This record gives sequence, structure tokens and C-alpha cells, in this order.
Amino acid sequence: MVRRLNIRLITEEREESLSPYAVKSRLSRGRLKPEESCVIRTAFQRDRDRIIHCKAFRRLKHKTQVFIAPVGDHYVTRLTHTLEVSQIARTIARALNLNEDLTEAISLGHDLGHTPFGHVGEEVLNELYQEGFRHNEQSLRVVDILEKDGQGLNLTWEVRDGILNHSKTRADILGQDWGKVNTLEGEVCKLADTVAYINHDIGDAIRAGIITENDLPLSAITMLGRFHSQRVNTMVCDIIDFSWAASGSNTTDNPAIGMSPQVLEATNNLRDFLFARVYNVRSAQEEAEKARGVVRLLYKYFTEHEAKLPSEYHLYSDEVERRVLDYIAGMTDQYALRMAEELSLVRSKVG
Repeated sequence: MVRRLNIRLITEEREESLSPYAVKSRLSRGRLKPEESCVIRTAFQRDRDRIIHCKAFRRLKHKTQVFIAPVGDHYVTRLTHTLEVSQIARTIARALNLNEDLTEAISLGHDLGHTPFGHVGEEVLNELYQEGFRHNEQSLRVVDILEKDGQGLNLTWEVRDGILNHSKTRADILGQDWGKVNTLEGEVCKLADTVAYINHDIGDAIRAGIITENDLPLSAITMLGRFHSQRVNTMVCDIIDFSWAASGSNTTDNPAIGMSPQVLEATNNLRDFLFARVYNVRSAQEEAEKARGVVRLLYKYFTEHEAKLPSEYHLYSDEVERRVLDYIAGMTDQYALRMAEELSLVRSKVG
């Protein structure tokens, strides 16, 4: 027992060599419900493992990133996106001597509350539910309440903060409305999320035939690189260079995670290009309308037929609409499509 106990203590001792701006696991603000420490893993390692083993994490493999229920095998899903974010964030955190375990846990948990059909599903639920719906808040609700039959995962404050505050508005990257996470590790995850989605969404759009590599803004690819790996490498290296003060090599009052003005401008140009040429194109909007119809149908049916909800959802809230929201948000794309088709067939027979 002593030998096993020393494993966690040794890891915590190693963390003392991290940047003075890194979060040390032994100094975590704690969990919602107190519990005994693991004899082997630190608090953040334990959080990472709980996320990986939860049901919501498994469902990410069947949730849309951009293209709704795509036929091809190589399109990005919410799960592969999550893994890419984790890889990029860990690379940056390691280079800056921040807490890699905390960074990994936030990255793996940041999209657990995402709806089916990507941001389209999120937009519809936000319109339908009077109190609004945001996937980052739902992700926190997943880890706090919905997992483990209403017990939640009981994660640390730092991981929960990173999950809640990772979401970004459609404003410019690192702009005035970017928002802030309360740890540098969380800020790393937030920027890694952007690096990941911009680059893999370009790849998916090319794969779908919506754009070609020659369509990419010349000024952006001249700065960042023509190919996926070049652009990711340029962005990651720039983030590390710009954020070097966070490593503790030079003490400063307010170390920040960011990008140089030139790379930031090029990255924002690519992002604007994606909105203009990929996210808002007519073909994508046609698919989006189908998805919106599915979510609206499901929401209307289950709010009118509360008894049809799985019994466990009665444990999560006293409000019918909140239970319906939790149920729909947890669905995969294919499950939502099948459910909507079944309900449509039932209604046609009744009619």
C-alpha cells in the first residue's frame, strides 16, 4: 500500500518542476463532493479517465462535426475532433511546461454536451428552450449530473471550468468577445480547439467537393502553409512562441496564451473563408434544414408525450422541457434520424 501510495505522491512532486503558472494537481480547488484521493493517479489524471470511460464520450463517435451523417469513412466526427484537440493542446502544454494532465482532461471533456447535427442542433434547441441552450453548459451538465444515472463524474473545479468556458462566439479568434478560461491550461485547450476545427473542416470541405485547395485565401496559406500538416505546425509553433512567458522562463505578471498578429490574422481569414464558402453554402443549408426539422419534431413530440422519455431522465430535472433537452442533446445523429422517422411513421398511421 505504501508503494502504491507513493506513485501519486511522486507524480505530484514532479509537478513542482512545472511552470509557476501551471496548475498543480495537489492544489486543485477540489470537487463538488469530497472523496478520497486515488492511490495511483493525480486528481486530473483521474478526471481524464472518468471522461474517457463515460457514455457521453463514446457517443461522440456518431455525432456530426460539420457534415451531417456523412457517408464517407474519413470525415471528422465529434470524437475524432476531440482527439485532435487533445493532441494539439497536449503538445502546446508540454512545450510551455504547463500541466498536461489537466489540459488533456479539459480537451477530452469539452464537447460532451454537443447535440446531434453539430451547431445546427445547438441552434434549434437554443431557439426552442426558453432559457436557451449552449453546448458548453450542457457539457458541464453532463459531467455534473447526467452521467452515472444522475450522480455525475464529480470532476475537479479546474476541469469543469475549462469545459464550461471553452466555447467561443463567432467573433474573431482572441478578439474582444473571445471570453476567458481561469487556467492557462484551459486557454490552451480553447485555442487548440480552434486550430483543430479550422484545419480539419477545410479537409472535410475538400473531401466533399465544396472547395479545392486552390480556393483557400492566398494570403492565409502563404503565411500558414498550403497543406493541413503545415498549417497546424505553423499555428502550434506560433502559439508556443507567443505564449513562452507562460513556461515560467521569464517571470511576468500576466502570461497569456495567444498568437502573433500575423498568424492570428491569417487564421481569422481562414475562419471567415470557412463561414463564407463552407458553413453557409446552399447545399450545407439544405442539409441543415433537414436536421432542424428532425430536432423540432423530436422536441415537440417528447414535450407533448413526456411518458415516452426513458425513465432515467425523470431523475435529472423536475421540468419536462429540461428533461427533453437532455434527452435530445445526448442523441447521436443516426439515433435522432431513426427516432424522427419512427415518429413520422406512427403519426402517418394515426392520421
